[in-house]
Amino acid sequence: MISDEMTRLVSGSSAIRAMFEEGIRLASIYGAENVYDYSLGNPSVEPPKEVKEAIIKLLDTEDPNFLHGYTPNSGYPDVRKAVAEHTNKKFGTNFTLDNVVMTNGAAAALNIIFKSILNPGDEVITFAPFFTEYRNYVSTYGCNLVVVPANIETFEVNFEEFEKLVTPKTKAVLMNTPNNPSGAVYSEETIKKIAAVMESKQEEFGTDIYLISDEPYRELVYEDIEVPYVSKYYKNTFVAYSFSKSLSLPGERIGYLIANTEMKDFEQMMPALNVANRVAGFVNANSLFQRVIPYCMDCKVDIEVYNRNRIDLYNKLTELGFKCVKPVGAFYMFPQTPIEDDVAFCNAAKEYNLLLVPGSGFGCKGHMRLSYCVSHDTIVNSFPAFEKLAAKFIK
Repeated sequence: MISDEMTRLVSGSSAIRAMFEEGIRLASIYGAENVYDYSLGNPSVEPPKEVKEAIIKLLDTEDPNFLHGYTPNSGYPDVRKAVAEHTNKKFGTNFTLDNVVMTNGAAAALNIIFKSILNPGDEVITFAPFFTEYRNYVSTYGCNLVVVPANIETFEVNFEEFEKLVTPKTKAVLMNTPNNPSGAVYSEETIKKIAAVMESKQEEFGTDIYLISDEPYRELVYEDIEVPYVSKYYKNTFVAYSFSKSLSLPGERIGYLIANTEMKDFEQMMPALNVANRVAGFVNANSLFQRVIPYCMDCKVDIEVYNRNRIDLYNKLTELGFKCVKPVGAFYMFPQTPIEDDVAFCNAAKEYNLLLVPGSGFGCKGHMRLSYCVSHDTIVNSFPAFEKLAAKFIK
């Protein structure tokens, strides 16, 4: 018999992956060009040419035993130094390599942070809508994810509810900006208000509350939007980052975390993170792609491809009568479903070979997530299917 915990996880298996598998099935029947798969956030833009060039150079010049060998728990010192210096130059911070731990993507970064700070029974607060796996990550450590209900008119933070939900059990606040699935980006004003609430609650309860900013979509923003760097506004801060989207490398599982020097017990925190990076099962970040990163720190994918999809899809959906907050970051759209039962609606969409993900899994019933990181042909060719879907449900 499998464990009770895995029985629970299997029964609640990700709706995103389930829809992705359904896309494979439908493509085998109708042809891939006739299936409009908006389920998975798999980048459609090629990595920058510098990535390939760096790989070739490294393979041609580096000692194979070094290039493919085990790494220090926190990652190669020169790579961590490059990450710190790039961050300082871009955001005016003052980090060194000692603030940085290289990780297997942002998911690993979040998990080793949780492993380092959480005790069973602690609570982690997040804001709806949120990435579906957050609940599973937190429960792995015997803790509870507490969800601040969404403001569906703007997807801004519901501060009245947030303040009510912070308790002596609150160990961390987890935010995701730019947001998956809404595409919202928190402003400097919003982050300052989040920090102010947390400072007040720390003082009230005599506890340490950590702010964890999950930022794999940091580079994917439109309309001249800026993403503030959170450590400027709150001392007990971690930033989790991944190159999965900025360099179109999701399968390579390479990212990092930065811990703010000013956080409580920083000197004890870094060794904890390093050990967690090894014992959590990841056994440290990918060796080859750590070496690639310093060559590509200033590179990013052509987000104009995503921007074109964003504009055309948003315009079409709103023209058809779907209610949607216009996303300004990431590559997701999160419209309301015309009926309250978002699962039933997304199942109905499959009749037209549209693969949409119910919003319930993101803590927001009555919504659906569309990943528009697909070809522009897929966007345009899906319009007749959306027209039929809208005709059926929107009166």
